[in-house]
Amino acid sequence: MPTFLTIGYGSREGYEATEPAVRDKAHAHDAWLASTGAVIGAVGTPTQVRNTEGAGVSTAKGAYLRADLPVAGFALLEAATLEDAVARVAGTPCAVAHGVVEVWPLRNTLEQSESGTPTTA
Repeated sequence: MPTFLTIGYGSREGYEATEPAVRDKAHAHDAWLASTGAVIGAVGTPTQVRNTEGAGVSTAKGAYLRADLPVAGFALLEAATLEDAVARVAGTPCAVAHGVVEVWPLRNTLEQSESGTPTTA
């Protein structure tokens, strides 16, 4: 089955502006997604890593990408189609609390490559 990476963007302000009952339902939806095998997590402060041409590792605190909203979390999930993946994340906190969720099809995972069955989502 195809695998999708989802990236949730959202702010504390947007979250707090959302009705508590809507937030509670979204958190229950996240729990349901996790129970179906999705790997879900909120994020902390990122660290950028560079090792240009293998000449040495350098790091920098903070996100490399800039967006209107901060990254709030990620999920890795399986779904039959892109449309199914979109439906699965439409009820998550970022999607309902004034944020946005990107759904990225993974074209090939390492496990799929090693098993000899690469997939295209």
